Parts: sequence; structure tokens; C-alpha cells
Amino acid sequence: MIRGNIELSVVLPCRNEEKSLDFCIKQIKKVLLDNKINGEVIVSDSSSDGSPQIALRNRVKLVKHDLEGYGNAYLEGFKEARGKYIFMADSDGSYDFNEIPKFLKALKHGNDFVIGDRFKGEMRKGSMPWSHRYVGNPILSGILRVFFSSNVHDVHCGMRAISREALDKLNLRTTGMEFASEMVIKAIKKKLKIKQIPINYYQRKGDSKLRPFSDAWKHMRFMLLYSPMFLFFIPGMLLFFLGLLSMIWFYFGNAHLFNLTFQFHPMFISSLLTLIGYQLIVFAAFAKSYAINHLGEESEVMQKLYRHITIEKASLIGIMLGLIGVIIYIFILIKWVKSGFGSLNEVKNSILALTLIVLGIQTIFSSFMLSILGIKEK
Repeated sequence: MIRGNIELSVVLPCRNEEKSLDFCIKQIKKVLLDNKINGEVIVSDSSSDGSPQIALRNRVKLVKHDLEGYGNAYLEGFKEARGKYIFMADSDGSYDFNEIPKFLKALKHGNDFVIGDRFKGEMRKGSMPWSHRYVGNPILSGILRVFFSSNVHDVHCGMRAISREALDKLNLRTTGMEFASEMVIKAIKKKLKIKQIPINYYQRKGDSKLRPFSDAWKHMRFMLLYSPMFLFFIPGMLLFFLGLLSMIWFYFGNAHLFNLTFQFHPMFISSLLTLIGYQLIVFAAFAKSYAINHLGEESEVMQKLYRHITIEKASLIGIMLGLIGVIIYIFILIKWVKSGFGSLNEVKNSILALTLIVLGIQTIFSSFMLSILGIKEK
């Protein structure tokens, strides 16, 4: 079955799956044999039960690494895979390996990455908890579609296939359950040709390793980290303009709202919102710049910004903002001296000056940081 050039590597992550592993391996071998697929089966194992012995008894390749984590299992298994195409699925009996030929056919027809869609197929009774089926999976998959302009409907489906060439482009790194999201997100960002195939889903054999809230948070955290637009930029813009507009409102007169008259006190909050918002916008630029220059992403907007906003230009803007703030403080100081160091009603101007100075300093040093992040690795 594995003589000559290997066409397909089937990688099974395994952690204490002795109740299902033998069934899975036998089914895979039969499918490969019946469909004349030159393939290999790799069990990537971190078990403390009899799973390794089952793998050896079935004469498949055992990768015994004992590293905990869904991502670790695949990363270690991929190192040993020699096939032109790689098929992935859990070894808990929840997937039907008779689907392998359909996935392989989709790859041979020009798709780079093929993922199953359990929601378009038949979900057998007990295969997925109600909370996962109607809440967790739909919400997380929906968020990913919005964040990354994707049409993938079952992001966490464990049955997948990918060409070796496409896999090498992804540079996958996460070690836990968020590996499932990382693979889809990077496939989208690398503009791989993705195909979804309806599959049936069965009740697993043995105990589940999922930790619903912890794993869901890992997926969500990874999506946020890979989407600075939603994590930093949009919240930053909202806070910045809310702070800026409210500051102008409070500065040029007594603001009235709900039959209440506000003096200068809310300007402290306006200043705070402005500064936080501006910093979040800068963080978005940091994250995007790093992704472009170190993770291989592309962005026409950032490329234009690099050409038109240099360290010198940004620093000049920062210096001007800071100088305006300093000048305001100088006028306040002069006025204070002339009054004989008495009390002054210059709170509004002081808040404005402080805000401008901090914005200026942020702009100057952020431009240098962006320049550092813009240095491309060889």
C-alpha cells in the first residue's frame, strides 16, 4: 500500500482513543485498498492507554511525542507525512473515513484545502451537544466569516484534506484546539482555493477531550489576534471620535443633556477616550504592519501609508501637536504669573494642552515603532 510515491498521508491525532482507534485504522486501510489509493496512516500519539499498541499491531506509522494539545498532534504528525496530499480526521470514531475519496478527488480537481461541513450532512443522535450545535459552533463560525470575509460554515470540523504544497504555505504554529481556526484563517489569508463538502457526523467512542469554554475562548482569542481591524481599529476609531467630538462640545460652551448642564469636568473623560482610541488605532497599525512584513500578508492600504507617511512626516506632526500643547501651557503660566499666582479658571485649556502633548508623543514614538515593524525579514 505504501510502496513508491505516496499519494495520501492520513494523519490521526490520538490521545487515549483505544476504544475507537482500531476501528478507524481498519476502516481507513480498507478505503485506501478498495479505491487503489497509495497511502500511509500516521497515528500522532500522546496517549497513556493502549492506543500506541493498537497502532503498532495494525502496522501503521506511530509518532509517539506525548505532547498535549490538538495542534501539537497534527504538527508532529505532519513532520512524518510523505504524501502529496494530507487527510486529517479525529480518531474517535465520529467521522466516516469512506469520505476520503471525495476529499482526494476535490484536491485533484484544483482545490488547495477541503473541509467537511457537518451541518450540511447528517448529524447522528448524540454526535454533538445541543450547546455546540446551536450556539458555540454557529457563533464562532459566524464571527470568523465576518472577520475574514469567508464562506466557511463549519470552521471546527475535524475532517479536512490539504495538498502538501498548500500546507507548507500556512506555517501553522498553534498547539491547542485553536489550531482548527488557525488553519482556516491562514488558508483564507493565503487565498487558497477552499472547498466545503457535506459529511455525516457520528457519536464518538470514548470520552470527549473538549473543554467547551476554554476551547471556545482559545478560538475567539486567536480570531481577534488575527483581526486587528475588529480588535483595535474599529473600537479605536469609535473611542477616538467620541472623545474628540465630546471634547469640542464641552470646550466651546456649556453642554446640555437631559436637562443637565455640564461644565469642564466631562472633558477629563473626553481626553481619556481620545487618547485610548488613538492608541488602539496605532496598535491596529502595529499589528497590520507585523502581519505584512513577518507573516506574509498583503495590504494595499498599508503599502500606500508606508509610501506617504514616513518617520519624518509623522514625527513632524507629533512635534507640532506637542508644541501647540506646550504653547497653551506657556500662556496659562504667563496668565498665572500676572495674576500674582492666584487661582485660575484654565481647566479646559489645561486638559486640551495635556491631550495634545500626549497625542504628539504617541505619534512620534509610534512612527519609529512602525518603522521597526516595517523592516522585512529575509
